[in-house]
Amino acid sequence: MRTNTVRAGLAQGHPQIGTWLSLASPMAARFLARVGLDWITLDLEHSPATWETADACFSAVASAGCVPLARIPVNDLVHIKRTMDCGAWGIVVPMCNTAAEAAAAVAACKYHPMGHRSVGGALRALSFETTEAEYFRRANDETLVVVQAEHVQAVENCEAIFSTPGVDAMFVGPNDLLASMGQEPAMDSDNPDFRDALRMLLDTAQRCGVAPGIHAGDAAMACRRIEEGWRFVAIGSDLTFMLDGARAAAAGVPREGRM
Repeated sequence: MRTNTVRAGLAQGHPQIGTWLSLASPMAARFLARVGLDWITLDLEHSPATWETADACFSAVASAGCVPLARIPVNDLVHIKRTMDCGAWGIVVPMCNTAAEAAAAVAACKYHPMGHRSVGGALRALSFETTEAEYFRRANDETLVVVQAEHVQAVENCEAIFSTPGVDAMFVGPNDLLASMGQEPAMDSDNPDFRDALRMLLDTAQRCGVAPGIHAGDAAMACRRIEEGWRFVAIGSDLTFMLDGARAAAAGVPREGRM
């Protein structure tokens, strides 16, 4: 069975860099998984992905030697079970605002005795290039559980959330965190409450032995976040990469004489 290198790397304190699939395109996943990223998260919360496209995306990422993750639509047993059984190597849980919600996510993601994940499906083992029996024996040690801190309530409860057994990493969603503060969504802000929240989340995660993660708009911001101590860092998305490149190309061509 393949080792979840992202989970292992985070446990050793090494930065793990990835991006998000917001277009739910298996073809985009095939290409992005080969550019040198450690992980790619399929956004099942805000994309038009189906379970079939999710399976295709996870397969495309895993076959390239990258780690396939997924942000589930909502923190419940059914979505976590189906996501894991489609071949994801871990989940990102949106709006995880209490320790009870974190514990529920871990329990849904892990087999007995750590949780109550149902045994079934074949794609899960295929994604890890192993047998069903070996997958069942090792899945609890290889699957990654990431909780999102993207609301002021999560900041208030971060100590209890990050102390939940089975939580491997946390991930700040800057847009939603700012929105919950009544601020304009953005990847970064000079708002003092936002800055204080980031410091609290980072310090608490480090103290609790949980890898701190955050979304960055570009490589320069990602480097700055890593210097600050963040370890599970996302850079942009398939959509932003496409649009940024297209805008730069369009802007770089003279417009004289064009209709």
